[in-house]
Amino acid sequence: MNQLHTLREEFEDKLKILKETIPREVSFKPIKDKISVFIGMRRTGKTTFVLQQIIDLLEDGIPITQIFYANFEDDRLMSTDHKVLVDLCDAFYSLYPENHDKHCYLFFDEIQNVPNWPKVIRRFFDTKRVSIYLTGSSAKLLSKEIATSLRGRSLSTEIWPFSFTEFLLSKKIEYSVPMGKKTYDGFVKLLEIYLHIGGFPEVISVTSDTKNRILQDYVNAVIMRDIIERYNISNIILIHYIIKSLLKNVGTSFSINKFFNDVKTQGISASKNTLYEYLKYIEDAYLIFSVPIYAESIRKVQTNPKKIYAIDPGLVGAYTLSMSPNYGHLFENLVFLDLKRKNHEVYYYLTKEGYEIDFLSKTPQGKIKLWQVVWDLKNEKTMQRELRALHSAEKELGVKGELVTPENYLTFLQY
Repeated sequence: MNQLHTLREEFEDKLKILKETIPREVSFKPIKDKISVFIGMRRTGKTTFVLQQIIDLLEDGIPITQIFYANFEDDRLMSTDHKVLVDLCDAFYSLYPENHDKHCYLFFDEIQNVPNWPKVIRRFFDTKRVSIYLTGSSAKLLSKEIATSLRGRSLSTEIWPFSFTEFLLSKKIEYSVPMGKKTYDGFVKLLEIYLHIGGFPEVISVTSDTKNRILQDYVNAVIMRDIIERYNISNIILIHYIIKSLLKNVGTSFSINKFFNDVKTQGISASKNTLYEYLKYIEDAYLIFSVPIYAESIRKVQTNPKKIYAIDPGLVGAYTLSMSPNYGHLFENLVFLDLKRKNHEVYYYLTKEGYEIDFLSKTPQGKIKLWQVVWDLKNEKTMQRELRALHSAEKELGVKGELVTPENYLTFLQY
């Protein structure tokens, strides 16, 4: 009980600090009889987001005595079984016994750290008058446990690093279209800054050197906690090498067969099956995403390489030594993330003539569109090449396409 008092004091102190945080561009509305699950990479702001939900509840008149919050990244809550979760919940109801007859709101942060958590969550959800909110840093682990144990009782929402518009909001900067030349030049400069530092909330206001160190620490934490420890990986050198290679090559094709040969030349022991498994682990931790080709043939999908993108453009700069960032690839990465934030299915496409289309996206409503991303508007040859590819794909698929450039980027975000 003493521990619960301490946790609640710390929880209330957090709420006081967070009242000035910016609202997130997350489409979320709690649904009755559904457990709300928030997933995403570490440090993307999941904790802040759920605490914002608590602040909203308090502003709606819900007493704080009917709200419980626990973060299972806290070393004081580490346990080898689910008893810690049971004890905390029981202690909460013992502290406020009137809550047995009231509707309560239970928030559990980084729930994947609690062994056998679904059994406890399901019991409380079935036997108490509660709304339950969960966060986690592993798509696969949470999805698997939810599918097997919660059986349709949950609804998941992904939490991403700050988008470019959230970045502007954090800087108290507003833009609208159309823009004059002076305003546009300033806009592009801010876009370059964002592509360099990325959208992790903690790094937006720090120096460049500190930024790289913080982002590298994020990646190391994901590697250790969400990959090595979770999957009992012994080939630590290999997992580090894969991640660094992927982050240095966003926006490009990735083939396991080619990478297998590269690994061998580096003297690192690995099998192709191991590489496939490690790539899945990296994606499950929300660090890297692979985009398949769009094709009707399953064989074509399986035999063609996938394109690689990072959870945040800032991570790319943190692992790249080049003094001249590849804004083309970084901007393409950003457009990919914007499509994912809108819950689009995302593919790339190759025309019969071999022209590559950056993205073919499908909205949750089934609307399909082609996107070709161009950063350098001054290069006439590049523009002609990208337009030729786009028109060719439009003709083959009977689907409309559009160029995405810095000039129309804000308009693209409204799609």
